[in-house]
Amino acid sequence: QVQLVESGGGSVQTGGSLRLSCAAAEYAYGLNWMAWFRQVPGKEREGVGAIYTANGYTIYADSVQGRFTISQDDAKNTVDMQMDSLKPEDSAMYYCSSGLYGGAWYEPGRYKYWGQGTQVTVSS
Repeated sequence: QVQLVESGGGSVQTGGSLRLSCAAAEYAYGLNWMAWFRQVPGKEREGVGAIYTANGYTIYADSVQGRFTISQDDAKNTVDMQMDSLKPEDSAMYYCSSGLYGGAWYEPGRYKYWGQGTQVTVSS
């Protein structure tokens, strides 16, 4: 069964913007933390940012602070991430996750549910 579905990825040039959306199954939404991760081949999955859906608190990796913004829409069971001022180093497969069951928000092994990913490519 599908827990989360990401969309909105694509190819942009440096400085461009994309808005990713994560559509969650009802049971996978609003549990506590929902997070965005990204991964490139040969590297560990990296936490990009997260939102605590009970109150909308957000936190971001230093590498995207000030450029990415995570938001939630409880009516739609979605979590979005607006990505501005994109850089080539932002290129990755982006994943949405939910159901943190302990540890820190940026630890991918702590999340119960995952989407299939959406590719973001930023060209220079």
